[in-house]
Amino acid sequence: PGVRVQAYLGQIRKVDGRGITDLDDPAVRERVLRTDAIMLDLGFDGIHYDFEPIYPDDTAFLELLDRTRELTRSRGRILSVAIEQLTLLDEAQPVYRALIPRGWGAEPVHYPPRPTEKYLRDIADRSDQVAIMTYDVSLPTRSLAGWHYAWHTERTLRLIGDRTTVFMGIPTYRPLFDWAEDLPGALRGVRRGLDALDRPPARPFGVALFAEWTAIPPEWAHYRANWLPDGSE
Repeated sequence: PGVRVQAYLGQIRKVDGRGITDLDDPAVRERVLRTDAIMLDLGFDGIHYDFEPIYPDDTAFLELLDRTRELTRSRGRILSVAIEQLTLLDEAQPVYRALIPRGWGAEPVHYPPRPTEKYLRDIADRSDQVAIMTYDVSLPTRSLAGWHYAWHTERTLRLIGDRTTVFMGIPTYRPLFDWAEDLPGALRGVRRGLDALDRPPARPFGVALFAEWTAIPPEWAHYRANWLPDGSE
C-alpha cells in the first residue's frame, strides 16, 4: 500500500551499429509506445525508461519521451527516466565524439554516454521523474567516492531540481571498489551535496537504491534510519 509501481522498459540502445533496440527507427519507437499502452492498461502507475547508452545528441530519445509523456499524461500516470550522471566537462564532448567509438561493445574504450547540462534539462522537461545513475564510481577511497556523490547531487539539483523530481542513485550491489563505494558512504555524499545548496529544490527529491534485489536487511535499516525523516517505510 502506498507504493507506486511503474513498468520498467529498457534495452541496449543501438548506437553506431552496436546494440539491440534501434530508437532511430520510427517503427521501433511506435512499438515501444504500444508496449507502454499495454502496461498502462494492465494497471501500472507509470512508465520507467532505462535505455542505454544515451548520448547527448540523441534526438530520437527525446522524441520518444515527448510521445510517451503525451500518453502518460492522458492517463494520469507518471513518466520516469533513468539516465547516466552528468559529464564532468561539457566542452570535452566534441573531442570524445571525434576520437572515441560509441556504444556498448566499443572496446577497449568507448565514449562515455553521459548527458550534458542542456541534454539533462531537455530530459527533465519531458519527464515527471529522473533517476541519476550516480553509482559505479570506480574511485579507490571512501572520501573520493563521497565527494563524487556530493558533487553530482549539488550540480544535478541546481540544474533540474526545480524542473522535475530527482532521485540520486546509490548502490546496494557490490561495485568494483566495494571498500570505497557503499550505501552509507553514498548517503553521506548525497547529504553533503544537499547541504551545499542555497535552498531546497522546488520539486521533490530523494535517493534510488540500486538494486532492490541486492539490498540486504542492514542496508534497508541504515537507509530508513539515516534518510527517511521519521523512520517510516
